[in-house]
Amino acid sequence: MAGIFKAYDIRGIYGETMDEEIMFKIGRAFVTLLKCKTVTVGRDMRPHSTPLFDAFAKGATMQGADVIDLGLATTCMSYFGCGSLNADGGVMITASHNPGEWNGIKMTRAQAVPISGVTGIMDIERICNEESFDPAAETPGSISQHHIADEYIAHIRPHAEITRPIKIAADMANSMGSVEARVLDGLIEVDAIYEELDGTFPNHEANPLKVETLEALQAMIREGEYDFGVAFDGDADRVGFVDENGTVVAMDMITALIAEDMLAHEKGNIFYDLRSSWSVKEVIEENGGTALMSRVGHAFIKQQMRDANASFAGELSGHYYFRDNYFTESSSLAVICVANIVNRSGKTLSELIKPIQRYHASGEINSEVADTDAVIAQLREDYADGKLIELDGVSFEYDDWWFNVRLSNTEPLIRLNLEAKTQEKMEAKRDEILAKIRG
Repeated sequence: MAGIFKAYDIRGIYGETMDEEIMFKIGRAFVTLLKCKTVTVGRDMRPHSTPLFDAFAKGATMQGADVIDLGLATTCMSYFGCGSLNADGGVMITASHNPGEWNGIKMTRAQAVPISGVTGIMDIERICNEESFDPAAETPGSISQHHIADEYIAHIRPHAEITRPIKIAADMANSMGSVEARVLDGLIEVDAIYEELDGTFPNHEANPLKVETLEALQAMIREGEYDFGVAFDGDADRVGFVDENGTVVAMDMITALIAEDMLAHEKGNIFYDLRSSWSVKEVIEENGGTALMSRVGHAFIKQQMRDANASFAGELSGHYYFRDNYFTESSSLAVICVANIVNRSGKTLSELIKPIQRYHASGEINSEVADTDAVIAQLREDYADGKLIELDGVSFEYDDWWFNVRLSNTEPLIRLNLEAKTQEKMEAKRDEILAKIRG
């Protein structure tokens, strides 16, 4: 089982590092850790998700927990199911955007509070390795079916405020976006590609963060008449956007737009991840909200949202989090929010984005580094005259530029994000810092 227990989930290659025997143990360990009486379980379209569900359920019921089978569900639906059914814990069987041979499990406590490496995944690994499960229950738990999709759809749809025809193109990537997009039926006209569920991902990787995966969607938009385009990832907890001209829209710009829509209904706290453009904070404040910076990573963001009762948070990777979905992701609600503002404003998506593209960003740049600690220490010394922020890695802010460097959770990598008021300054500072990092 070495290597499958990650910072935010459990993930491995089916038949090699992830199989029914391991999932059976995880089911037992999950109930042992949480002492839960009820567990909701959703699963994606991968062919091995069903046998892995069976194995998890066998382990969980052996420990006395009742398993509520949510059926084929997106991760957003799975979180909603855990919260709305008042389960003591919830799991989603998926490997997200990973290739088809991968599978895994995302886990939450009651009310869809995420379980991360430090809040339970490492404990589950230890329990599995030591086989230190609680004794099997005298009376095993039951398995019942409760397909959650229709209830989730009914929960999300009232957020739409669309008074004229909105037409979008959507790349489902042969994955769970086809299920998530049922929320949009009758609200928005959707022309879809790659909508057949196929866990082998025959057309492209289900990862909208990789711009090359958006080429078919961009071509579709350029050949037709659409208000915008969307692309879902494998388990549909992330979504990328393309404007009416086929231009990819940076995910932090979408955070700003959705914040504007949320703040039109309620003023309050909104989080943005620390890699986001300065303009995201500015848009939140211009629309009467309180802009709060968050760490990178869904477990951190969701906890910060709960603590501050924030209505919304956006992450540069295309995760959009809503208080109305138990402080978790809802990619269909993100699409509805963008459609709301396109409808309300009478402007195209590119017209809406243009005034908030105020600065010049490097994008995230990864560098392999032998001694990451030494590099960070050197950067601290070299940029000691900047405003230091230590929320996640180290950030340094100046009047006309800023940068953040963070370490990878799993690899000897340093991740750089940088932004400046001019393209020239961005390029010069990017090259300057990369030279120091790569030494």
